[in-house]
Amino acid sequence: MALLSALLTRAAKPSRRWGMPGAWAVPLAVLLLGGGPGLAAQTARASEYQLKAVFLFNFAQFVDWPADTFSDAATPVVIGVLGEDPFGSVLDQTVRDERLRGRPFQVRRYQSVDEIKTCHILFIRRSDAGRVEEILARLKTRPILTVSDADAFAERGGMIRFVTDRNRIRLQINPEAVEAAHLTISSKLLRVAEVITPSGR
Repeated sequence: MALLSALLTRAAKPSRRWGMPGAWAVPLAVLLLGGGPGLAAQTARASEYQLKAVFLFNFAQFVDWPADTFSDAATPVVIGVLGEDPFGSVLDQTVRDERLRGRPFQVRRYQSVDEIKTCHILFIRRSDAGRVEEILARLKTRPILTVSDADAFAERGGMIRFVTDRNRIRLQINPEAVEAAHLTISSKLLRVAEVITPSGR
């Protein structure tokens, strides 16, 4: 409990890693301690897309990409935003000066799937919900972690969906889609998410 209290105190302070004060809740590290979404009321608050930016950054710590995904040890982890960007400068600020096992982060914006050359985590906004299947089909088997807040994203073949519920954010994860892209998600992340299996297996 002491560790949990320390993290909750840390979450209350402005930080690229844990979010900013505002109206939404739940830094990922608090969830990973095993408290689950019920801790939302106790955590620091953040605006919706400030918090989603923090989640995107933290996802990188719980995903393994194929060894040949990165050309060398200095190749950056690229977080992409497809279409209209809801984050503004928040996502850039969240990952600035951060590193993942020595790799820096970059944020890139794409107007179309054709522009996506190098990307490791891709956010697809809910405004693109009508063409989710088309987008995912174009990305099929590429080692890109797809994330969205579009309705039924995981059921439609996406990997991680943000579900907003009474000013809280829950996660849905489709392990089949993750496996098809040759990615591995930590069991720690799976434990705090709702697992979606479209095939019913």
